[in-house]
Amino acid sequence: MKGHEISVVIPVYNEEKNIKIIHDKVMDVMKKLKKSYEMIFVDDGSTDSSFKVLEKLHMKNKDVKVIKFRSNFGQTAALNVGFKQAKSPIIVTMDADLQNDPGDIPKLLGKLKEGYDVVSGWRYKRKDPISKVFFSKLSNLLRGMVTKESIHDSGCSLKAYKKECFDDLELYGEMHRFIPTLLRWKGFKIGEVKVAHLPRKYGKSKYNYKRILRGFVDLVNSKLWMDYSTRPSYLFFKLGSLNVMASLFFLLYNIIRYGFNFNVGPVLLASVLFLIIGIQFLSFGFLGEMQAKTYHSIKKSYNIEKILGK
Repeated sequence: MKGHEISVVIPVYNEEKNIKIIHDKVMDVMKKLKKSYEMIFVDDGSTDSSFKVLEKLHMKNKDVKVIKFRSNFGQTAALNVGFKQAKSPIIVTMDADLQNDPGDIPKLLGKLKEGYDVVSGWRYKRKDPISKVFFSKLSNLLRGMVTKESIHDSGCSLKAYKKECFDDLELYGEMHRFIPTLLRWKGFKIGEVKVAHLPRKYGKSKYNYKRILRGFVDLVNSKLWMDYSTRPSYLFFKLGSLNVMASLFFLLYNIIRYGFNFNVGPVLLASVLFLIIGIQFLSFGFLGEMQAKTYHSIKKSYNIEKILGK
């Protein structure tokens, strides 16, 4: 049996009034494109009638697949499961709140054909409250400064990926915002297109200040992972070296002031303290290096695009 050409992954959380509309719009776009497709809805523990609506759609449309979580685990978990379940060579993701326009899917697919592995939507003209737009722009600016990523809108859920992007990528926390960054680190080519952004018509936004804090933690985690996952000793060596240098500075100060008749006081104690901390960091680096070698012996730290020759 021939597989689908496109998988559309849509996380759902309390979007009962939007689901049927988003389903019909995606189906219309796929018919115009003349592409075989599957729609994968991941119900992230909805407390309204979302799952009942999804059940009806599944019964009417054989190309609709529904995955239901027992509880609300978050958008990252929903996307991660959707990626694992998708069988098509191209995966498109979007929100179920109707703020992403399925009519933009052809733009994403067209950009993929230019040789990109990932195409991210850029909500050029946001239709959200000013406070949400402000924090979104702030987080994108901060992410760009930390990760050196050039895309404008990492928070846009409307994206297209080649299936191989997820062969060796495990997501957790709020990591869905950093998928393009992580894939760029693995060597995939990232593109971007401007897409429409529509005002929310039904339901309530799930955005709140807690997501900002969680996103910041995951940003730091992503940066550390990209820079030091294969050689954690580099990070601990830097921290240990700084502490050893501080220890030598306090020791030198103590010698200059009191000579070699060491005065047991705050300065000398600080020197000993920083030396101990420095040695501990160096030890952690060695242990981290052993853990990294164990991890990467099981999970590859590289990604092969092509092999020429046998």
